[in-house]
Amino acid sequence: MIERWQKLRYDRRAAWAAYIALGLLLVLLPFLTGETLGRGWVRILDFTLLYIMLALGLNIVVGYAGLLDLGYIAFYAVGAYTYALLASPHFDLHLPFWALLPIGAGVAGIFGILLGAPTLRLRGDYLAIVTLGFGEIIRIFLTNLNAPVNITNGPQGINLIDPVAFGSFSFSETHTFFGITFPGIYTYYYLFLTLALLVIFVSLRLQNSRIGRAWVAIREDEVAAEAMGINTRNIKLLAFAMGASFAGISGGLFAGFQGFISPESFNLFESIIVLCMIVLGGMGNIGGVILGAVLLTVFPEALRYLGELQSFVFGRLLVDATDLRMLIFGLALVLIMIFRPAGLLPSVRRRHEFDSDASVLAQEQTSLYDTRR
Repeated sequence: MIERWQKLRYDRRAAWAAYIALGLLLVLLPFLTGETLGRGWVRILDFTLLYIMLALGLNIVVGYAGLLDLGYIAFYAVGAYTYALLASPHFDLHLPFWALLPIGAGVAGIFGILLGAPTLRLRGDYLAIVTLGFGEIIRIFLTNLNAPVNITNGPQGINLIDPVAFGSFSFSETHTFFGITFPGIYTYYYLFLTLALLVIFVSLRLQNSRIGRAWVAIREDEVAAEAMGINTRNIKLLAFAMGASFAGISGGLFAGFQGFISPESFNLFESIIVLCMIVLGGMGNIGGVILGAVLLTVFPEALRYLGELQSFVFGRLLVDATDLRMLIFGLALVLIMIFRPAGLLPSVRRRHEFDSDASVLAQEQTSLYDTRR
């Protein structure tokens, strides 16, 4: 008993040491990256944190509730345009950031309910097709809502968007604290990191809550969940609303960070990438989703150096770097899905599901072989 208690204390100390080391790394990461790889990579880190928040929101819908959503980027667009319309010269409104972010999350959540309400009876491929159409409808509306009344400025997008600011403190400006200079992309990094940690905390609480268990029950067997007294209609709508709210927050941060948005930033490819982050990392597992978001944001950017690598090795450019980059990116996804179908860091439940499916398939093949003999 004493040995077990000492081992538990040692494990806790090791865990706390790992958390402290990870925290220090996250704090110093923009400076380490900026000094070694350049400030352009700090900007990539900023987008990585945005994609982590996006992927965690979609994980609620797809990973927890099992509702395949291919139009998730539409909620991202709703949050971004809500921020842009209320914080730009377009309508000459300049609301404070502390009001803009909750408004964007609320409007995106309402759109999530509007999408979820008509699709409650749909499952699988049919739900995917409907949500895909919803995402395209939102993008087309944003492109064409410039006549007869100019609401979204059409395909030209909205520019001169107010940067994220708290009072007189603007995150887009360079600041100096204790003799250390923090450029705008550095201060944005710390803001995005804080909000990403908050989203991770909320996701963990949801996962271990009664609502999270209800989502998992609906994903496993909706009929059995309803028979056990779960209000599947409200729980599904809550999943759509919560996931859309996370996307709305990310969209508002994206608009303030970029200073310009247009409908082209919210196409179908973005929805597919966010879904790939969840599937690649491990559907339903928060750690896996974060890993998938980091890999699918950083890895394609690292492949941009393939042109320079070809010139260094062969003395000339053999294959266009853009084409080769997408080829290697797609091949890597295919290989991971073949050898790690449950994802790189799958949840325990999902890993058991894949293992049991594989064993059942092996037994069926063996019995079929014996019958033929």
